[in-house]
Amino acid sequence: MKKIKLIFLTLVFSFSFSFQSSSQSVPASFADLAERLMPSVVNISTTQTVVTNSNPFPFEFPPGSPFEDMFKEFGTPQKRKSAALGSGFIIDEKGIVVTNNHVIQDAEDIIVRVNGDQEFKAKVLGADPLMDIAVLQLETSEKFKPVAFGNSDKARIGDWVIAIGNPFGLGGTVTSGIISARNRSIGLSRYEDFIQTDASINSGNSGGPLFDMEGNVIGINTAILGRNGSIGIGFSIPSNSAKTVIKQLIEFGETKRGWLGVRIQDVTQEIADVEKLGEPRGALVASVAENSPSNKAGIKAGDIILEFNGEKIQQMKELPAIVARTEVGKNVKVKIWRNKKEINKNVVLGRLETSDDFKISEKKSTEPQDLLIKDLMITVRKLTKEDISKRKLPNQTTGLVVTKIGNKSPLRDSISVNSILVEAQKSRIKSATDLENIVKEVLNSNQKTILFAIYNTENQRRYIGVKLD
Repeated sequence: MKKIKLIFLTLVFSFSFSFQSSSQSVPASFADLAERLMPSVVNISTTQTVVTNSNPFPFEFPPGSPFEDMFKEFGTPQKRKSAALGSGFIIDEKGIVVTNNHVIQDAEDIIVRVNGDQEFKAKVLGADPLMDIAVLQLETSEKFKPVAFGNSDKARIGDWVIAIGNPFGLGGTVTSGIISARNRSIGLSRYEDFIQTDASINSGNSGGPLFDMEGNVIGINTAILGRNGSIGIGFSIPSNSAKTVIKQLIEFGETKRGWLGVRIQDVTQEIADVEKLGEPRGALVASVAENSPSNKAGIKAGDIILEFNGEKIQQMKELPAIVARTEVGKNVKVKIWRNKKEINKNVVLGRLETSDDFKISEKKSTEPQDLLIKDLMITVRKLTKEDISKRKLPNQTTGLVVTKIGNKSPLRDSISVNSILVEAQKSRIKSATDLENIVKEVLNSNQKTILFAIYNTENQRRYIGVKLD
């Protein structure tokens, strides 16, 4: 009996000790941490001059009318200021600030607010659209309190994090949550390895820091899932991925990414079986660019890259990020699988930004593609900067240009080819996916009516209501 009681007490004590040990990692309050970090987080506001033409007539010419071109120059150009908000954080006492590229892109004036009441003008030291990072320099000789980067590779799913930023212009806002997932890719930028968090991130939080419990920056808050605000799914650029880019932007004003010169694909189980690889891993070389570093090193199509510069490649998507952050001109050992055995190749890395391969891919990516919206029976393409400039639309305009209208389209009598769809159900349209999702929501509802905001062929903004079948 004594032995049973002793075992029971031992188990209770062990459970109690284990519970207390784990409960110590749960913060009682974030107040001390937030108070220490707030002075290093800034609010960013940008302005742009937007030019629009007003219609001098109390009527519109029908599309294709000969009077359309005759009177289009009679509109009165009107200038107005367009403002945008974002967040950032100070990484150097001299006033170097990190934010997202999309926060400051095309901005004419950048004002950074520190500690809620100090305002400074800022200039862009460098920006990288591929990872959506920008570095600013405050135009002042004052000293500031910087924050340090942490090791994002050590961040684990379930770890506590806090986000500080400027949501909806409400500066100095602190939210908390946990890391929900790692290594997320959402199709937003070329290099993606996002940390997913349920800490509330909203419009205006972009560019702000994601902190661990030691007060180190482990992520740059960049995107959210959901059109109408936070739904508990936010995405941050990991600090380890960002640090190399930030260092280059400060030093050179631009990025200098490593370039291998291969097009790659996933290694499937079937490919692994045929190649006697044991398990699906690595990156299969689909083709090698002519005169590229890989071509000169003797890497061939059909090779499987297993290891690059000492880092093992488990999944294909890991390789581009590892190559990109490797120093240009470095002699790198690449371990490949060929003819059912491992061999090593030495590759001298080139620079991605100056490669013909990169220039061709960038040119292709900027060419707008026509996409069919089946439920509306229309074909659209994404609105480009050239469209905005040519049609003198507000600089922040996003939307879809209608390129074809089907004979049975519910929009046939309401719009014409070259009309621009900018809103649906009062939500901005940024992509064809946005429009398709909204249309599906309407079709699944009882109302079956959708409200569009458009720019017609006279570049006048109008609302139209359309009944869907």
